[in-house]
Amino acid sequence: MTDPATPPPAYRRLFWRGAEHLWLAVATLGLGFASGEPLGLLIGGVVYALGHVYLPDSGWFRRRVDARLGAIEAAEAARRAAEFAAQRVQLLDNLSAERRRRYQALMHVCEEISAAGAEAGSGELSLSLETRLRKLDELLWTYLRLLTIEQSLETYLETERRDNLAANLKAAEEEVGVLEAELAASEGKSADAARETRKKLLASRRERLEALRQRMARVAQARANQELARSEQERLVEQAKLIRADAVAHKNAESLGARIDLSIEHLTETNRWLSDLSDFKDLTTQLPPLPAGAMLAAPAGKGRVSPPPLPETM
Repeated sequence: MTDPATPPPAYRRLFWRGAEHLWLAVATLGLGFASGEPLGLLIGGVVYALGHVYLPDSGWFRRRVDARLGAIEAAEAARRAAEFAAQRVQLLDNLSAERRRRYQALMHVCEEISAAGAEAGSGELSLSLETRLRKLDELLWTYLRLLTIEQSLETYLETERRDNLAANLKAAEEEVGVLEAELAASEGKSADAARETRKKLLASRRERLEALRQRMARVAQARANQELARSEQERLVEQAKLIRADAVAHKNAESLGARIDLSIEHLTETNRWLSDLSDFKDLTTQLPPLPAGAMLAAPAGKGRVSPPPLPETM
């Protein structure tokens, strides 16, 4: 479906560059030249000029252009959908089994919301239903990215923990302190090769200490990001369950749409936070233009395993 904001095609420019213009020239000017008669050439030129004026605005030509552009747009949409489906499967397959179960549980909640919304909706509310599906897609895509980022942060923090970073930092600070004290005590004495070597050693150990401090700062930031990612996951799950409860209880399309708008209004802020995570640029992209309900389709790969639902919180 063409976006209303998209400008209409430049039919005349497309006609000038297209095969229709070539065939018009062959059928008019070409035949006029082939006739070898001045009158034939004149008639061919007149018909060519008239065709050049009227054909680009004809319904026949515009339908051909629209069909051609529509086919290109459909092919591009299919390509985007295939690329996104592959990315989604890869993300799901890379998740731990427990995180895949959590994602599938939320997807099941969204499926129930979609089913309840379809019962509540009518023909005149089909556009509203499509909008709701797109918002559920966005919710699921955000949740999947949060799961992936949280798992990556967990792996990173575990790697740093095994490296005993805190103990290494403490030892490095003590070593630099000892070297600084030694050099301060030898200040004013005659310079020798040993003292110069100790200076170079101190400079090297200071650089190592600074690197360790930077790593510790990144660990602290990663812990904060991991905590926020987990909190956002829990919030999205509870918001989805709240939407489901309203959808099942009321079955009113208008109130359901309002509840979805109200419940996931914080997605914009979450997506803004995700876009600021420079270490996860592949996961900060917004949901591409896809058919409504694309995230509700069962994925291939490991993600197809149906897990038990998330336990309900009281």
